[in-house]
Amino acid sequence: MSDPMNPADLWPMPPGPARTPEPQRWVWAAMEPAERRIRMRELGAWVDWLRRTFELHNTITHCWYRHSPVVEHLTALYTGWMRTYAAEQEPARELAEADWINTLHAFTPRLQLAACATGTHQEPPMAVPPPAGGAEDFELYLTLSDATTAPAAHPAAAELHRREAELNAPL
Repeated sequence: MSDPMNPADLWPMPPGPARTPEPQRWVWAAMEPAERRIRMRELGAWVDWLRRTFELHNTITHCWYRHSPVVEHLTALYTGWMRTYAAEQEPARELAEADWINTLHAFTPRLQLAACATGTHQEPPMAVPPPAGGAEDFELYLTLSDATTAPAAHPAAAELHRREAELNAPL
């Protein structure tokens, strides 16, 4: 039986001999609705643990699941957490746990929802529709802009050539 306080117990184990679970890629839109609900419950249990463990209860609002950008960030943190803490460690990843914690702190500003900080959910503002003809303008830009039509040239190439010329110059 799984312990609801231990998020690692939520990861499904494959049938057969006990093995380390394979990390999975989560793409919410690609999941069937039933799987989406199961995975959202799994993520929700982990988010509850995360909020308690890292004292993020004032950072991650109770309505986090209603905000798709926050859901995507938390999904990335969760799957990274599973790979770091539940998967076998690779020899070159001695600091994987510290790296994950650094990632958590880097993501923290993106988890905050000022509009919902009072405990009452606020819908995000409506997206501004693209201007008429925007797609055509974009295609025209792709076709004519120097940014998309200039020949390939690495920005450091000129400096490398200059240094090479200095080193090969007669003294």
